[in-house]
Amino acid sequence: MVNKQKVLIVDDDDNIAELISLYLTKECFETMIVYDGESVMGTIASFDPNLILLDLMLPGIDGYQVCREVRAKYSTPIIMLSAKGEIFDKVLGLELGADDYMEKPFDTKGLKLGADDYLVKPFDVVELVARVKAVLRRYKPAADPKPQSRDESVEYADLTINRTNYSVTYMGKNVDMPPKELELLYFLASSPNHVFTREQLLDQIWGYEYMGDTRTVDVHIKRLREKIKDHENWKISTIWGIGYKFEVKK
Repeated sequence: MVNKQKVLIVDDDDNIAELISLYLTKECFETMIVYDGESVMGTIASFDPNLILLDLMLPGIDGYQVCREVRAKYSTPIIMLSAKGEIFDKVLGLELGADDYMEKPFDTKGLKLGADDYLVKPFDVVELVARVKAVLRRYKPAADPKPQSRDESVEYADLTINRTNYSVTYMGKNVDMPPKELELLYFLASSPNHVFTREQLLDQIWGYEYMGDTRTVDVHIKRLREKIKDHENWKISTIWGIGYKFEVKK
């Protein structure tokens, strides 16, 4: 029997939480609902979810703080749910380590997702399920019927990025990194000195179905630079007006 993927729903609105749970259960997900931020960390330890749907406006500890605490210990994908659609909220959520951002309110007709140009497109609950599946596909590589004979890794002086076991070693120490950050770093480092536009990186790392904007790339690059400092032999370079490259000195 195939194990069901688990989704932890963190929302103090029981109507919204139950609606999401109902649709996810129909799609063969196992769900658990938590109604406050204080219970999240303990529930993650016991439930071990594959993905977290996290509301921002929670009683007690808000979603921002919960996201910060989760990211300090786990790399579980997070989709943030919020009634707020301001760019500030989206960027802050991404800086804290969220992987996607969806906007409330929900109703029986569905959800709303805030576009980067302030346009808001209507989504029904089926769209949320599709977004959950898309995020999980990106975070869980498809099973390969043939065992791989070698690791998918790139190495530079004082830096090793291994996409097989999702690990990064920098200056001899392991660096905790959410999957999206690691995938972005690996993709850039796999093509040294090649310039990629933000749109190309968004498509390669987040997939064509991702409805976010190119600021997502900028936020993840910022987080990478905080963890991986410029080296005398290599660095993540900004190509103004175009995008980014992993620059290696020849």
